[in-house]
Amino acid sequence: MQELSDKDKEILALAKTNLKTNQLVLRKWNKTKPKDLDQRFTNAHEKEFAKRDCLSCANCCKTTSPIFRQPDIRRMAKALRIKENQLVAQYLKLDEDDDYVLKTSPCFNLLPDNTCAVYEDRPLACREYPHTDRKNMYQIMDLTAQNTLICPAVASIVEKIVNS
Repeated sequence: MQELSDKDKEILALAKTNLKTNQLVLRKWNKTKPKDLDQRFTNAHEKEFAKRDCLSCANCCKTTSPIFRQPDIRRMAKALRIKENQLVAQYLKLDEDDDYVLKTSPCFNLLPDNTCAVYEDRPLACREYPHTDRKNMYQIMDLTAQNTLICPAVASIVEKIVNS
């Protein structure tokens, strides 16, 4: 698996340093719900991903787990040609919120070139990650703050928005 670039390591280190400040700003936005918040995130998201290739990083797949809903489990088991209960027993566990998550990291579907073995059948949470181009961003400010520690793109997006 490819290592994080030095630049991405620096971005994540800065995000860790700025976490408390960013959390305060994001929580404020959660309460005040600025009308232009979705547009600000969407614009920053589009600019960031116009120049970023997720395959050069894949830190999300290496370090965290998506939530696997039943449709995700069904679709992935079919793609892997195994039974759903076999997928659950071999790779998943219930977390403290009673959601299915990966037993271990990195994701068992992550290939050496940072691609996904089941990309077309990946969980919804993977499809939507990093959640910075959605509607009602104010609803996920805590998640967004945590994602700055995982995804250099989210860290850059939040940094740009918070400091603008």
